[in-house]
Amino acid sequence: QVQLVESGGGLVQAGESLKLSCAASGIIFSNNVMGWYRQAPGNQRELVATITAVGRTDYGDSVKGRFTISRDNARNTMFLQMNSLKPEDTAVYYCNARHSWTTKQYWGQGTQVTVSS
Repeated sequence: QVQLVESGGGLVQAGESLKLSCAASGIIFSNNVMGWYRQAPGNQRELVATITAVGRTDYGDSVKGRFTISRDNARNTMFLQMNSLKPEDTAVYYCNARHSWTTKQYWGQGTQVTVSS
């Protein structure tokens, strides 16, 4: 049974930082591209960042230079360091695992991030 469990969300003020974690089980972690996506009320789910097993990263334009994605393959865990948070970063953040060659993917339940102005 595949489980992706996010943690680290919360309420912060603009300019502050948060670090999200995603703990994966039930998958071969190193066979998956891991990613963070977010969805704000009334909006579509959008890419935040992805990271391959060897550490190649990709970021959404709105978070470049402020967010950093990383992963620890030995601990089956992915992270998202979010700095200089803005109110528009408020959303539910979802962990995603996508198999590198089958493209089968899984989603976590999400963690709420709220940034007040």
